[in-house]
Amino acid sequence: MSITGVLGVMSVRPVTDHGEGRPGDGRMAVVDHLRELRGRVVRSLLFLVLAFGVALFFFDPLLELVLAPYNHARTILGDTTQTTAYVAGATGPLLLQLKLCGVAAVMMSSPFWLYQMWAFVVPGLLPRERRWTMVFALIAGPLFLAGVTLGYYVLPKGLEVLIGFTPDGLANLVEFGEYFSFLTRMLLVFGIAVELPFFLVLLNLAGVVSGAQLKAHRSWMVIGTAVFAAVATPSTDPFSMLMLAFPMMVLFIVAEVVARMLDRRRARRSLDQVAPDELSEV
Repeated sequence: MSITGVLGVMSVRPVTDHGEGRPGDGRMAVVDHLRELRGRVVRSLLFLVLAFGVALFFFDPLLELVLAPYNHARTILGDTTQTTAYVAGATGPLLLQLKLCGVAAVMMSSPFWLYQMWAFVVPGLLPRERRWTMVFALIAGPLFLAGVTLGYYVLPKGLEVLIGFTPDGLANLVEFGEYFSFLTRMLLVFGIAVELPFFLVLLNLAGVVSGAQLKAHRSWMVIGTAVFAAVATPSTDPFSMLMLAFPMMVLFIVAEVVARMLDRRRARRSLDQVAPDELSEV
């Protein structure tokens, strides 16, 4: 395939002459939508491959970063519990490198492919909806990263508790694939959990949930948060559960306050609109 053909596959510009509308106004033929979707998918895949190559180059620092919580837990345990991380099978080292670099590539390239998804959807949105999607992108991303960082901080304590159950006289062998799945699951749980209060604010903006309803169900939200934290955290120690439940409760309270402020603002706005109508009728 020539360079022109490759660039054509990656192109997202409409080529069909559909008469009314212009490229960029959200109105395109179905063929152009499919062409744009193909171009954005190909761009995302190429960027993912590039990020994978970069991750392969930085494999050793990535491996050290992933093993840091385990090594920290092993240091805390000291000589009381013998534990060793290992890789199983002849193909284990290769699969380890591919899996670790693959996950790192997805995370590194996430701003690019998330933007491609947003750019594909946004032309069909109304101006007000576009504004709220920008707000969502600006707040949801940092919140997720904050949750992942919190999970990474809590992880050594959870590993210490779990490995500490090893009976005397036995050594604990931690298979890297299983450990890596545990780590990613833990970080995803923390990252998604801190997003839930933000979604409540979005539901309030959409008119689905009011601040008064959140206040009325506050006690159930606290109980539900504690149950969710106990079930969602892969480790069984109370420290990890509390480190997840407490920030969620604080964020839920913040979401309630924001929702009530938005409700009062909408109420004042509706009163301001009603008053001129009543004066005009008089």
